[in-house]
Parts: sequence; structure tokens; C-alpha cells
Amino acid sequence: MIIEIIATIMGLLLSFGYYPQAYKIWKKKNAESVSLVSYIIFVLGTLTWTLYGFYIKSWVIVVSFIIGVIGSSLVLILKLYYTDQRMHKQKKLRFKKQKKIKDR
Repeated sequence: MIIEIIATIMGLLLSFGYYPQAYKIWKKKNAESVSLVSYIIFVLGTLTWTLYGFYIKSWVIVVSFIIGVIGSSLVLILKLYYTDQRMHKQKKLRFKKQKKIKDR
């Protein structure tokens, strides 16, 4: 029984670990230093563990990893969003520079 309580607490703590990263990305509006590959792996890993928890009917695993799936997915979505925003701004700047050169 004590081991299940410790596992639950640690599982929740680990799963909440994604949220400070998501908050930092959202606050700074920048995800340049976040690894896309890592967060794809985290999303797939937490999703797999969640499904496994359902399979073995372990609420400890399910609850902990659902929180992890949401948190890691949030970081991944923010990473993709702010990377796209940055690329869009860069294209816009390049277009303006090319237009200035052509107007000369």
C-alpha cells in the first residue's frame, strides 16, 4: 500500500514537470531551445503508458500519465506554434527585403 502511494505521488510530480516548460514557452513566446524530437518522444511515451494503464486497469498509471500526455502535448503544440510563427516572420522579412531591392 505504501509503495502505491509513493508511486502515485512521484508519477504525478513527474507528469506535472512538463507544465513549467509550457509556461516558459508561452510567457516568452519562444520555443527555439526546446527539442522537437524529445517532445515527440515524450508525447508518444506518456500516451503509451496511459494506454498500458488502461490495459492493466491501474488508476495510478492512468491518472499520472494522462496528466503527462496533456503536459507534453501542450509543450509540443507550443513548440510547433512558435516555430511556425518565427518562420512566418522570417519569410515576411525576406519578402520585404526582396521588394525593397526590386523597387530600387
